[in-house]
Amino acid sequence: MVAMVDTMSINVSLQDVAALYHTPLLDLLFEAATVHRKHNDPSEVQVSTLISIKTGACPEDCAYCPQAARYQTDVDVHKLMELDQVMAKAREAKAAGSSRLCIGAAWREVKDNKDFDRVLEMVTEVNSLGLEVCCTLGMLSETQAQKLADAGLYAYNHNLDTSSDYYDEIISTRNYQDRLDTLAHVRKTGVTVCSGGIIGMGETDDDRIGLIATLCNLEEPPESVPINALVAVEGTPLEDQKPVAIWDMLRMIATVRVLLPKTVVRLSAGRNDMSATDQALCFLAGANSIFAGDKLLTTPNPDYGDDKALFELLGLRPKEAEPTEVPVDLANACV
Repeated sequence: MVAMVDTMSINVSLQDVAALYHTPLLDLLFEAATVHRKHNDPSEVQVSTLISIKTGACPEDCAYCPQAARYQTDVDVHKLMELDQVMAKAREAKAAGSSRLCIGAAWREVKDNKDFDRVLEMVTEVNSLGLEVCCTLGMLSETQAQKLADAGLYAYNHNLDTSSDYYDEIISTRNYQDRLDTLAHVRKTGVTVCSGGIIGMGETDDDRIGLIATLCNLEEPPESVPINALVAVEGTPLEDQKPVAIWDMLRMIATVRVLLPKTVVRLSAGRNDMSATDQALCFLAGANSIFAGDKLLTTPNPDYGDDKALFELLGLRPKEAEPTEVPVDLANACV
């Protein structure tokens, strides 16, 4: 069995990850469940709410994304939301049991302009509600990452999506190193890193194994790893991809859980198409975070009521927030 990691890179080989990934499924689930219970409270699930503060018209060509300007999809383009709109969403999320608000903007990269200043203000104000704040804004520099950290950002999401070998089949408007550089910039600021991938895009098992190995071999593995099942959207290049089998999701979740026992493993996109039984198996395999609310940016997601019923059925409870402490002078500053 591959040695497990707490916070530092384990320099795991592709062969080691492959051996674990291809373990007979029931044995793999048992191992993952055992590791999960040793290192985490299996009845506690971190609940996040994801909102799109700027939607559509993205210049990137990510083959899975309905927000790309070059694809003909049903996504309505919306400019950056106002602060009061974001705060209303944040209060609604907190009242429904979320401990983290994730703010997403369909940008290729962060630019030093008034829109970024407004995002910094959003981060500070949402953090003041006692919520953890996560942003996913595309690529950013170390200086921009530090500004977000100073504003009270708890986590930054920047998914690797797939293996470095398969990446060019999915995206051509940026390269794999661009993504790794952004993660490195975030890491230097002390903000926690959220990075995972998407399965069901036509990749092979080897690509999934490569993605996991890359995440494990970062200087510090991510504190949060989202596992997304592709939601095929009409008008995108991947619109005809078949739905991901639950067994594939379980292998991904269980493998990550064994290798990264203390990392939060997030059951993300695609959950809307999973039965209660499917989701229960994912929690058993080590998933301990979900997105709540009826949308993940632009794709369907179970609503708060459905998740509350599922939690009651399975004996789960939402994890409490751990908001970032912001110095008084920054908290009171006008961004």
